[in-house]
Amino acid sequence: MNVVAAGVSIAFFAPAAFPSEDGESLLQLTNHPAGWCALTLFVLAYVAVIFEERLHIAKSKPVMLAAALIWGLIAVVAATPDQGESVVRTAFESMFLEYSEVFFFLVVAMTYVTAMGERGVFDALRSRLTRRHLTFRQLFWATGTLAFLISPVLDNLTTVLVMSAVILAVCQGNARFISLAFINLVVAANAGGAWSAFGDITTLMVWQARKVEFSEFFSIFAPSLINWLIPAVLISFRVPTGTPQVADDAARIKDGGIAVCVTFALTIVITVAGRQWLDMPAAWGMLTGLALLNIVATRIDRRQRSYALANGMDGDHGYSIFRIIANAEWDTLLFFYGVFACVGGLAAIGYLELASRWMYGGLGFTAANTSMGVLSAIVDNIPIMFAVLKMNPPMDHGQWLLITLTAGVGGSLLSIGSAAGVALMGASRGLYTFGSHLRWTPAIALGYVASVLLQVALNAPAS
Repeated sequence: MNVVAAGVSIAFFAPAAFPSEDGESLLQLTNHPAGWCALTLFVLAYVAVIFEERLHIAKSKPVMLAAALIWGLIAVVAATPDQGESVVRTAFESMFLEYSEVFFFLVVAMTYVTAMGERGVFDALRSRLTRRHLTFRQLFWATGTLAFLISPVLDNLTTVLVMSAVILAVCQGNARFISLAFINLVVAANAGGAWSAFGDITTLMVWQARKVEFSEFFSIFAPSLINWLIPAVLISFRVPTGTPQVADDAARIKDGGIAVCVTFALTIVITVAGRQWLDMPAAWGMLTGLALLNIVATRIDRRQRSYALANGMDGDHGYSIFRIIANAEWDTLLFFYGVFACVGGLAAIGYLELASRWMYGGLGFTAANTSMGVLSAIVDNIPIMFAVLKMNPPMDHGQWLLITLTAGVGGSLLSIGSAAGVALMGASRGLYTFGSHLRWTPAIALGYVASVLLQVALNAPAS
């Protein structure tokens, strides 16, 4: 090894000093080559996620690889004989525990949503709406209202996919209405998810971190409603008049569908009660609900097998909850791991501590939280919220409610700012695009500003 190579090696792998126990970061590597490399890896991984469809690569792959490399760098740099390895291992295990709680919560939630879809619950809802022969404006407001009210229980992605199926079934050939209705769906679903602990991954993270209690999310209802209503009213003036012509589409809920819905409601009650009164993590309540769903699935399985046997059907006609779990959005779940691990690694390096001092110390809490919401329209709101939680700025309760709101609704500003918008761009077959959404960004921004001002007036004293 020549002298230059040796010097570079020493500069890159020389361990940095550990900060005090009060600090969030393990290593002060923000001005270290390893820190620069880690930050570059995260940026490159997220660029790959943004251009997922063009690159034809699942979004989980680049962030998982970046996470592995970032933590590998941290482990190498911190590999000192005294304490480095154990501290890094403890930090990784702490991050992984946080992710595990979210993982099992989401696995159960996705399983319930998939089970309800398989039992025809969403098809029945779509059928009832299409058979009402609503006018374009009635359909615009009906789908938007349902998206706002359903997304607090289901995730915003599932909500917009169900509602978009209604719109596409009713309004085939009316490209103008579909585009406007889809913009309305994205804003409504994101706004609806902000006022419930179950409505979005970010609200779940805030709830599990005990920054906001379950009942306190309802105080965000009015700002969330304003966030949706202002752009919805402005968009509605451009909705065409008349009534779409559709054929009656009868769809019924399959056997066991109602039981699955009731069990899901009971699971939510158990999860909230366990969190609020037993001090148990949300994953405990959701896994308890999965056990109940398995009991319901056993009943459905027996009835399906008995029916198949009585009618001389061949093949396996059983019903297994594990088949439904296998159909969960595993790419999304692994993407969340990559995000948690990457952001956790950057926190250990010291970048989040640096960002916290710059944003929350320099801009003030209200301006910083509002800016974070705008940033979530470009970068996914999950790493934004996880970063804020890792920064843990000394905010009052009202400001934690504000960042919960802005991180939830900020993604509506652009079509790529939320999973709901990205999904609809694919489902619309070119009828809803980045450009069509961008034309209404000023109206959506007006709703965003109004919701922030109302939230500050109600709950968060300006700072």
